[in-house]
Amino acid sequence: MKIRKFISLLCFLSLVCTGCGNSGSEKKSETSPEKPVAITIWHYYNGVQQENFDNAVKEFNETAGHDKGIVVEAYGRGSISELSDDILASIRQDAGADDIPDMFTAYSETAYTADKLGMVADLSGYFTEDELSQYVDGYIEEGYINAEDCLKIFPTAKSTEVMMLNMTDWEKFAESENVTQDALKTWEGVVETAEKYYNYTDSLTPDVENDGKAFFGRDSVANYMFVGAKQLGAELITENNGDFSLNIDENTVRKLWENYYVPYVKGYFTAQSRYRSDDAKIGEIIALICSTTGTAYFPDSVTIDDDYSYPIEAVVMPVPNFEGTDPCIVQQGAGMVVTKSDEKTEKACTEFLRWFTEDERNIGFSVGSGYMPVKKDANDAELILSGVSGNEEENKILLESLKIAIDEIKSYNLYTVKPFENTANTRDFIGDFIHDSAVSAHEEALARIESGEDREEIMDEMTSDEAFNKWFDEFSAGLHTVSAL
Repeated sequence: MKIRKFISLLCFLSLVCTGCGNSGSEKKSETSPEKPVAITIWHYYNGVQQENFDNAVKEFNETAGHDKGIVVEAYGRGSISELSDDILASIRQDAGADDIPDMFTAYSETAYTADKLGMVADLSGYFTEDELSQYVDGYIEEGYINAEDCLKIFPTAKSTEVMMLNMTDWEKFAESENVTQDALKTWEGVVETAEKYYNYTDSLTPDVENDGKAFFGRDSVANYMFVGAKQLGAELITENNGDFSLNIDENTVRKLWENYYVPYVKGYFTAQSRYRSDDAKIGEIIALICSTTGTAYFPDSVTIDDDYSYPIEAVVMPVPNFEGTDPCIVQQGAGMVVTKSDEKTEKACTEFLRWFTEDERNIGFSVGSGYMPVKKDANDAELILSGVSGNEEENKILLESLKIAIDEIKSYNLYTVKPFENTANTRDFIGDFIHDSAVSAHEEALARIESGEDREEIMDEMTSDEAFNKWFDEFSAGLHTVSAL
C-alpha cells in the first residue's frame, strides 16, 4: 500500500482553519503525466460490488487517469463498520493503525466524526454549481454536514427500499380472501392484509388452533421509524442551525407502534432469520421490505423442509406510506469522503469522482451492485436496461427493483437523518427497541397461549392503552439516554 506523505503540524493547522469553498469557482490545481499523483481509496465493497469497482479503477488508471497523471489504488477494508473503525483509528493515529487514505467510503456519521477531527476536505470548490445540479438534489444535500456551504460527502452510489412479494403464494391467498395488491399501498392496509393472511393460513389447518403464519417482515426497522415519523409530521430528531434535539411526539410514536409492534405481537409480522429474504425462503413470510441492494437475495423457491420445496415468482412493489400523507422514502448508501491534504491531491480525488459518476459508467456499477445511479439523467429505466443488454432475464428482479426505486426517487420525498454526535447509537436504539420489545411480547404471548390462556384476551392486554403508555415511557427514557439530546 502506498504510504502517504507525512503532513506537518503547521500544514495540518492551516488546513483545519481553512473555510469552505464556493461551488461556483472551481479550484485550478492541476495534475499531469509529467508530475503524477497517486491516491489511495479505502472501501467496504465485496463480491460483485468489489469486482465492479476494481474494474472501474483499472479503466480509470488506463484512460483518464493516465492522461491526467493520476493513479488510483483501491483497497477493501472489510465491512462498513470495520472500515469506519479503521478510518477513525488512522485519524487518531492509534498504535498499529495504517496511514489515513486519500479517500474513503463512509456513511454520514463516520464522515461527521472525521470532520469534527479536522480531516475531511471541502469539495465545494472543486465542482461548479452547474456540475452539482446534475446530481439528485437529496444526494448532494446529504453531503453538506457541519456547515451549510461545505460539501463533505460526495455521492457515488445510493440505495433505497422496495417491497418484495412472493406472488405465487399471494395469488392463492388473494383469490381465497378477495384481496388485491392495492391494499399494500399503505401501512394500514399492510397490517389489515397481514391479519387476513394470518387467519387464512390458520384456517388451512382447522384441527390446530392459533397456527396462522406471519405475512410480512422488514430488514431495517429503524428506517420505518425514522421515515414514518417524518411522514407523519414529527421527525424524531430535529436540527436547527447545527443544534439537534429530540422530538418524541406521543401521537406519532403511537401510530408507529400500532403498525409494527402490535401486528408483530399478534403474529402478523415476524423476523426469524438474519434477513427477511431468508424468512421468505423458508416460507415464514410472503412479503418484505429490503434495500435495492438486497433484492438479489429474494428466493426463487420456498423450502419447507428437506423433502418439500416449490418454485415461486416474485414481484417488486413500492414501499407503503401512511394513509393521507405525502409519500416518503429512505435515502441511504455510503458516499466518498476526501481526506483533507494538499490541493493537488484533493483535486486528483475529485477528478476520479467526476469520472466515476459519469452516467454510463455509474449505471454500469450500480446495476451490477443493486445501487442507484447518482445523477438525475442516469436515473432512467431505459438507460439502465441498456446497461445490461443480453442479461435481462438473469437480472430480472434486480432490474425491476431499480425501476421501482427510480419511480420512488422521482415521486417520493427522500429522507435521511442528519448526523450528530450519537447518530449510530441513536439509530440502533430506535430500531432495536420497538423490534426487540415486540419479539419479547410475542414470545410471552405464545407461552401463555400454550399454557391455556385465551389468545384474544392476551392480545387485548398486550396491545392496550396501558401497554402502550408503559412502552412509550421506556422508549422515551431510553432515547434520551442514548442520544444525549
